[in-house]
Amino acid sequence: MTSSSLQADSQWFQATAASQIHGEQLQRAELFNGRAAMLGFVIGVLTEALTGQGILHQIGLGTLLSQG
Repeated sequence: MTSSSLQADSQWFQATAASQIHGEQLQRAELFNGRAAMLGFVIGVLTEALTGQGILHQIGLGTLLSQG
């Protein structure tokens, strides 16, 4: 093998490895975001059950519901 062939192989390997690592990072980020969204939803529902006020009322947007 020539030096340029080895260099091309090395560059291909590095690009492929970087692409795989990036894909794995995106999967972990998406998994984290999904779990955070589920946790936020559960907290919102529990807070609504405890206070008796809807989520929009809790964050100060309850007047939007009464403007119908």
